[in-house]
Amino acid sequence: MYKDFYKPENYVNRELSWIDFNGRVLGEATDMDNPLLERANFLGITQSNVDEFFMVRVASLHKLAAANVTTTDASGLTPQEQLDAVNEKEHRMVEERYTVYNQQIIHQLAEQRIKILHVKDLDDKQYEFIRRYFNDELMPVLTPMADDSSRPFPFISNNSLNIAVQLRRDPTQRAMSMKTKEILEGDQEVERHQNEPHDDSKEADIKFATVRVPAIYKRLVRLPGENNFILIDELIKEFLSLLFPGYQIIETATYRVMRDMDLDVAEEDTSDLLRAVKHQLREREHGQVMRLEVEHDIDPWLEDQLIDNLHVNERSLYRVDGPVDLTFLKKLSGMVDGHDDLRYKPFKPYLNPKLDMDHNIFQSIREKDYLVQHPYDNFDAVVNFIHQAAVDPEVLAIKMTLYRVSGNSPIIKYLGMAAQRGKQVTVLVEVKARFDEQNNVRWAQRLERMGCHVIYGLVGLKTHCKVALVIRRDEDGLRRYMHLGTGNYNDVTAHFYTDMGLFTCDHELGIDMTNLFNMLSGFARPPYFHQLRVSPDGIREFINKKIDEQIAVAKNGGPALIRMKMNSLSDKQIIARLYDAAANGVKIQLIIRGITCLRNDLPELHGNIEVHSIVGRFLEHSRIYYFKGNGNEEIYLASADMMTRNLNRRVEELYPVKQADTKARAIQIFNIMWRDNTKARILEGDQYERIDRGDAAPFNAQEYFVAEAEKLNRQTRHQHKSQRHLASVFETLSKHVPSLHLNDEKSDLHE
Repeated sequence: MYKDFYKPENYVNRELSWIDFNGRVLGEATDMDNPLLERANFLGITQSNVDEFFMVRVASLHKLAAANVTTTDASGLTPQEQLDAVNEKEHRMVEERYTVYNQQIIHQLAEQRIKILHVKDLDDKQYEFIRRYFNDELMPVLTPMADDSSRPFPFISNNSLNIAVQLRRDPTQRAMSMKTKEILEGDQEVERHQNEPHDDSKEADIKFATVRVPAIYKRLVRLPGENNFILIDELIKEFLSLLFPGYQIIETATYRVMRDMDLDVAEEDTSDLLRAVKHQLREREHGQVMRLEVEHDIDPWLEDQLIDNLHVNERSLYRVDGPVDLTFLKKLSGMVDGHDDLRYKPFKPYLNPKLDMDHNIFQSIREKDYLVQHPYDNFDAVVNFIHQAAVDPEVLAIKMTLYRVSGNSPIIKYLGMAAQRGKQVTVLVEVKARFDEQNNVRWAQRLERMGCHVIYGLVGLKTHCKVALVIRRDEDGLRRYMHLGTGNYNDVTAHFYTDMGLFTCDHELGIDMTNLFNMLSGFARPPYFHQLRVSPDGIREFINKKIDEQIAVAKNGGPALIRMKMNSLSDKQIIARLYDAAANGVKIQLIIRGITCLRNDLPELHGNIEVHSIVGRFLEHSRIYYFKGNGNEEIYLASADMMTRNLNRRVEELYPVKQADTKARAIQIFNIMWRDNTKARILEGDQYERIDRGDAAPFNAQEYFVAEAEKLNRQTRHQHKSQRHLASVFETLSKHVPSLHLNDEKSDLHE
């Protein structure tokens, strides 16, 4: 392996690469081929993406820089240098986001008679509406918080929307109070006051207050008239003086802070992980401020008050030319009446009849493996698998890992049902799943109350694998039925995340799954796995071995190909090995949605690495690893990306797809995605560019899969219709021709 492959200039900084990925999402907000309301949604997604980025990644860099850590990342940057570069780049991205908002989205929405209005734009009826809305709905809920000698600067919670207020005593109110004194105390007392020296500075004192916008209300308030809205913070500002009687409001400004929300549980030091996580959830609410967003025309005095009291520097201050926090755009489509043409055309995912509740799913899996790809294949197949396991009297045990589930998960319901029916149910709930910690703690406690045995994984590791194991007593003995996936058991995100899963009862894989769960729940350390590859370490070793095999093929003059699809590629050692493979003649094709620390313009690579990134309607989440040397093809699916955390610090699974039809299908899925020239970008050095398709016809892989699902649904409906027609014909015949009664043991048909 070339030693030069480890030089810093051969790697892209992880955090800067992530910002570039968010820029590709922003590109979807400007793509005129996308429906307008979906473009607005993409713009909102870029905001929520960067919010999480600052709460976790930037927070981590802050802590390292504060500890004076000077070690460098793969690209040669120290934590402080990364912080500076991230903030510089993100300031440019903020300008781009608000340019898209102001110059494209808002104007084009207005052209479609979808308007986000300002107070000055309201007619009399609309203004009367917001006045009543404020008085009746908002004013009883709002709480003004002063900052003075007796009331310290209030705590500003993470991601909350707030209004900073600059005010002073109303001089007319002071004059009225003096008049009242005159009446009450008489002329002599007033004369004494008039002779005293008067301190005008006190009267002119500027005061600061803040008002939190209540999160229980929608950010967009619907106004009278078709599809007219106003932002709730602008509405509140209009009537803010009602909260401060006796004061004049000089200036107001909306602002928001993002805090350090990374969970830091020292598992080795705690005997009760659940209690430790709960404690950290409370503590992190008071994390350091990572970013302060303010309106671009904020009064300098108000800005200084926020900077001083929130302890942020100029680098972490973001002045935005528009509404603070654009995530409200993610809700806009759901609030707009009509305009179906401005949204993606809905589609119904395909559910293989063999995996529905009218069929015995275990019998189906006994006959063959099934490969599913969500959201094009219905996630109900997975839910049905757990449901049937819960109610089938022959099922003895269910074992499952849960990383992220929905707020009203049917899988949780069926696991509880299984336990209540006397089945052995073991569930590993990862309570350290970022931003799902509170949700998962709640589910863990509920599962325990329902009789499930709940475990929380291995010390120092997150359990990120997505596996379910069902042990059933068949006629010929016990058999293990499995589902292995690339994504979470989340019935909500399965509608817009692309993931793949395998249903199988393969004997060797079943033994591996038993060993995996014994490892997770007890002290077992299997000496080896037959087919399953498990991180930490196992997946790295396996991928290294497969890359080395292709290098050997290429060195011997044979054709060698490596294809990988993942969310992110950042592990330095894996990248260096891919560099080595390319330098030795292996063709490498990568589909990477997000972080890409690899450069493909190094001269030593001979142009052998091609990288695509698909950003579209669905979030690409599946992980595929494919190796072909001298005509021998192997394909694997996994829960793991090629990131150091996934390979070293998480429990992950990688598994083969072996059955001829499922293997061919998995390879076909990659082939179809590689053909995409519409939503795919291609890596040029360290930057992604739109694919120049020239005279080639546009091809959108996600649209292809949607059309394929719809075609399968039509075929299924036609088959059901034909079966119903055939059944009705036989029913008619059986009524009129006695010899055709199908239940008659003497009938000709029976014989």
